[in-house]
Amino acid sequence: MQNDLSDYRKSYQKSELLEGAIDDNPLQQFQKWFYELEQTAGMEEPNAMTVSTIGLDGFPKSRVVLMKRFNQEGFIFYTNYDSEKGKAIAQNGNVCLSFFWPVLERQVIIKGMAVKIAPNLSDGYFESRPNGSKLGALASNQSEVVPNRERLETRLKQLEEEYKDKEILRPKNWGGYLVKPQSIEFWQGRPNRLHDRIRYTLQEDYNWKIERLQP
Repeated sequence: MQNDLSDYRKSYQKSELLEGAIDDNPLQQFQKWFYELEQTAGMEEPNAMTVSTIGLDGFPKSRVVLMKRFNQEGFIFYTNYDSEKGKAIAQNGNVCLSFFWPVLERQVIIKGMAVKIAPNLSDGYFESRPNGSKLGALASNQSEVVPNRERLETRLKQLEEEYKDKEILRPKNWGGYLVKPQSIEFWQGRPNRLHDRIRYTLQEDYNWKIERLQP
């Protein structure tokens, strides 16, 4: 089977990214872009991002998760610490986050170090989740092999009975990671494939170096 996709082309011309109009701090620039995205129709789950890790087998692996918070420290997401990504981060905390927002013809690529957030912060987020999502976290040994879907659904029903009148507490192997950025690249699609690429790199004095990259 062969599919020729060479005719899949699109001219990017919705916006521009010039040095005179960007913030000195990339987290502020991200906040500006994210706000613009939230005001734009047609974009579902703007907080969806690709998380890339180096696995225990030496291969990189990418998967889409949902960012749940960002601030001046970095970007937070939640997962099972015993999952494939959790084990990878435990061995090598260097990760890459990637956002793709086609409605605005933009990407953001973040390289940084993932560290666990404080348990009380994970508790707070877990408490805000619907009960079904809480029980799902208990029911699934994330990334482990399971013989069929029925096994998962049976386990969920058992937990629904067990916790019918009980508080559902956060499992100790589930919680958040904060990705502390070392570099953040903003990509804006432009005509003729001369895209705008602005990279911020954190320096030893904690200031950000700003550079334009060729497309």
